[in-house]
Amino acid sequence: MTLVTGIVLYTIIWWTVLFAVLPIGIRPQSDADEATGWRGAPAQPHMLRKAVATTILAAVLWLACYAVIQSDWLSFRHGWLALPDD
Repeated sequence: MTLVTGIVLYTIIWWTVLFAVLPIGIRPQSDADEATGWRGAPAQPHMLRKAVATTILAAVLWLACYAVIQSDWLSFRHGWLALPDD
């Protein structure tokens, strides 16, 4: 895996994990708008905490992906996934 490929893979994993982490711990505002009943954005979204958790979790997942990509366990050149020779 090249440096650019690693950065792109980490970015994709980071955004995917962020969207998975965002709804955790969200509580709506306690008082709704009297006219519409709309509660709007969450009262305390804790974005810094979620960004740190996302970064750590994405790093762990990236390391797992890196290990699988670098190993011959999942390879199209050798092993059980290899294409037959013509």
